[in-house]
Amino acid sequence: MVENLVLGIGVTALAGALATVAGAAEDTESDIGSQGDPNSQVQLAPQMGYIHRIYNKAISGEPPAYGLWCALGAGIAWAFMAINLNAILALIVGAAVAVFVQGVYATTAYLGRTASLAKFEQPVYIDILKSVTTVTMAHAFVAIFTTISMCYLMVAALGHPFPLPLLGLVWGIALGAAGSATGNPFYGKERQYQEQKFGAGVPISASGNIVRYAEAGERSSLDNGWFTSKLGGPASGLCFGLIVFFELWRTVLFEPFAGGWGAVIAGVVVILIFMVIDRFVETWARTTFGPYTEVAAAEPEEAAS
Repeated sequence: MVENLVLGIGVTALAGALATVAGAAEDTESDIGSQGDPNSQVQLAPQMGYIHRIYNKAISGEPPAYGLWCALGAGIAWAFMAINLNAILALIVGAAVAVFVQGVYATTAYLGRTASLAKFEQPVYIDILKSVTTVTMAHAFVAIFTTISMCYLMVAALGHPFPLPLLGLVWGIALGAAGSATGNPFYGKERQYQEQKFGAGVPISASGNIVRYAEAGERSSLDNGWFTSKLGGPASGLCFGLIVFFELWRTVLFEPFAGGWGAVIAGVVVILIFMVIDRFVETWARTTFGPYTEVAAAEPEEAAS
């Protein structure tokens, strides 16, 4: 009993660590490829007269995309394990094949979206296609490999009843949702619309007027990756890591009680605790900073002058 509990806690910690890396890599990959919240603004920019060098590969939201890639990688790994291939090697091969599919999707999406903007004089930048596609594939490999490795730990060490491909689908969707909800706001509002006052949101008049120039020359999607790796990526990694950790933690510790209902009760308690914390943070932020107003935005400038 004690040995199983210690093993479960160790697997939970390792799975949480893998999930943290996966979340950070997923959000960075998404923001480099503009597959998150701001992809519609990237698509809109040339129509508003703003030609740019930002990569745009969105053909779906992040949850279904990563659900597909993680399910594909986990399914291939599962098939290779069925013929007694080494588990680590099988996971690597599965992730590599899934990344190849991701690269094909990214390439065709970028070319197709840009071709549809030809009448607005938006060109296809071959250097952007070659450099950014490979970078997104590298980040996607890290995200997919760590996610399906986490799923394999659940099956092999914790005896999860779901098959590996189904776990890959479920946790791939969760991974994409964590990155989309947590990390993308950094990129969608704070990064791509730095001309707007903090807290002002994006007014209709600024639609498509994304940040197109860097400190030296035109900005590319790789610049967005540098920004995301500092803010949105770690935030997404922490979010997804905590989701996995608390999910496995409550199962390992409380499932033996009350015929499995102990884990359900523990999950409800955790949700209620986080609801209280979220409400406290929200009310504190609103009380401290208040609503955005033009007067409040002008005060720092007046003080500086």
